[in-house]
Amino acid sequence: MNGQQDGAQRDRFPKAVSTQAEEFSRRLETMGQSRLAAAAQAAVQGLHALITELRPSSDEFRQAIDFLTEVGHYADARRQEWVLLADVMGMSSLIEDQNSPRPHGATPNTVAGPFYRSDVPEMPLGGNISRDRKGELLEVTGRVVALAGEGLGGAVVEVWQANAEGLYENQEPDRQPEFNLRGRFRTDSQGHFRFTTVKPKGYSLPSDGPVGQLMSALGLGLERPAHLHFRVSADGFETLTTHIFDRSDPAIDRDAIFGVKPELMAEFRLLPPNGGKRTYALDLNLVLCPQRRDEQPLGGDDRWHVSAATTT
Repeated sequence: MNGQQDGAQRDRFPKAVSTQAEEFSRRLETMGQSRLAAAAQAAVQGLHALITELRPSSDEFRQAIDFLTEVGHYADARRQEWVLLADVMGMSSLIEDQNSPRPHGATPNTVAGPFYRSDVPEMPLGGNISRDRKGELLEVTGRVVALAGEGLGGAVVEVWQANAEGLYENQEPDRQPEFNLRGRFRTDSQGHFRFTTVKPKGYSLPSDGPVGQLMSALGLGLERPAHLHFRVSADGFETLTTHIFDRSDPAIDRDAIFGVKPELMAEFRLLPPNGGKRTYALDLNLVLCPQRRDEQPLGGDDRWHVSAATTT
């Protein structure tokens, strides 16, 4: 090629931040266009821009490599440290927002977390999902509705949560009964549902691995405010997976995985005393969107941990 042709070809590349990034883009172009190639090019451009701005020393670069290596060492069949890293950097939440947009008035989608179970038996409306009866009672009443406000009868409402100590049933199977604090209900003809549970406690993400150590070094917390998980499905509507947060939780403004949205904060109301035992109430509407043609059935979210050290 002559100089004029080379210049024309370079003009087709995004402006590179380094000669190495420019050469990487040139080599990719010879392989043809693909989403993988576009992702690789964007990653190289971003990383080279970061290096150009920060100008790390060789020792600092080695420290970064060592950190990523350690994240890999902590990732196995029971713990996914890479997903934890994506969570605390806000990437998991951003991807959820991009892939599950909701119009104004609809309940926002969130990540499911690692503790969803699809095998929970259906219970009658009004059932108690606290199988060990430990904790302060929480009476939940809700309604599943469409965007226009009409109730959706026959919708399936799945719920799961941590206990009063901030632990899920499948984190400590030897201490909690099977399916503790999990339920599956079907709404009545007007879309209403109700059940009894216990008030959940907030908790912290694991701090024993490299991600926790990074967050500590940055001075950032790992707290998650108290919440209930919901998954709601109805014929002709998008499946909704979301959280409902206790707005009074001290960590409500610093959720470690960026799941809190104004529409998902609710009041866990303290009811008048009843026999000396404190009881709370939660009232909510879950608003679904019509199903998109490209929506696929949702399965469990295989996240980053299922042992006692991890919650999300």
